[in-house]
Amino acid sequence: MANEIGIDLGSYKTVIHSDSKTLLNLPSVVTVDSETYAPVYFGEKAKQTLGRTPDTLECIHPIQHGLIADYDIAEAMLKNYMEKVFGKNVIRPKVVATLPTGLTELQHHSLSNAVESAGGRSVTVVEAPIALAIELGVDFTVAEGSMIVDIGAGTTDIAVLSLGGVVSCDSFKTASYDFDEIIKNHVRRKRNIAIGSLTAESIKMQIGSVSPRSIEITAIAKGRNLFTGLPEAFEVTSGEIYKKLHESALTICNAIRKVLESTEPDLVSDIKKKGLFLVGGGSKIFGMAELIADYTGIEVKTVPDPELTLVKGAAKALSIPGLLKNINYQARSIKELEIH
Repeated sequence: MANEIGIDLGSYKTVIHSDSKTLLNLPSVVTVDSETYAPVYFGEKAKQTLGRTPDTLECIHPIQHGLIADYDIAEAMLKNYMEKVFGKNVIRPKVVATLPTGLTELQHHSLSNAVESAGGRSVTVVEAPIALAIELGVDFTVAEGSMIVDIGAGTTDIAVLSLGGVVSCDSFKTASYDFDEIIKNHVRRKRNIAIGSLTAESIKMQIGSVSPRSIEITAIAKGRNLFTGLPEAFEVTSGEIYKKLHESALTICNAIRKVLESTEPDLVSDIKKKGLFLVGGGSKIFGMAELIADYTGIEVKTVPDPELTLVKGAAKALSIPGLLKNINYQARSIKELEIH
């Protein structure tokens, strides 16, 4: 049994990974009793109750925009997941957990405490770009700029790395979840039909795109007619979904541009030569890599399993001697490196 693991406590999924394999990959959702707030269901079973609960139950997303929104529920969820992997009577695993860039020390401590209370030990919290760079094989210790864009469910992290730290970065709340909400709102306005989060996610994965498709495709879905209150099937096309998602995708492109504008010209030149890395589940939406490349003029490099890159890097960090000794809840900045 692995005694060193990486944890990606994401808005959409919680993933636990050892140095060789993914040990757990479950939704970050908990169904609780409405009165006592006691957890009833975790993970996949809790996700299936979204939009389907009676008044006695409530679905909670304890992680929102990459941060712990409900500490007690997040701790209970993590404890449940750790027990699924390790059981109740085992040696506590050593953990590296990740958080978005630019957060406070208090937020780093909050995650560390939650992981330790759930069963981890010697918990180290690192900023996501550092873990991503490790898995991508990017040497961020040299005087050369590297850029990583991570489009997750709740946040999009953009970072430029050089000399062992984060030179410039942004972490903002336009991400994959926003695409689901856009689809829900579009169907509601266009067809007067209300759909749930699971249906919106299904439409996004089937026909969602941020760049035009050469051949238009359609999806059939079901929802509730707002006028009659009755269930109704409807058809939605990739073309109309593209028009709605494209604008939010441009928000991500603009954020990348702003990070480049705040980066030293020599580092931007490095990035132009090397290209930027695009990871995260949101990167899988049709046309995302092409849109960013066209908008920035920079080659975009993708990976086979973009949603697992972060947690794999966190697990791999434990096997690199000396890497974590310089990290105290937060990756060092360039200014801190210059001081030391």
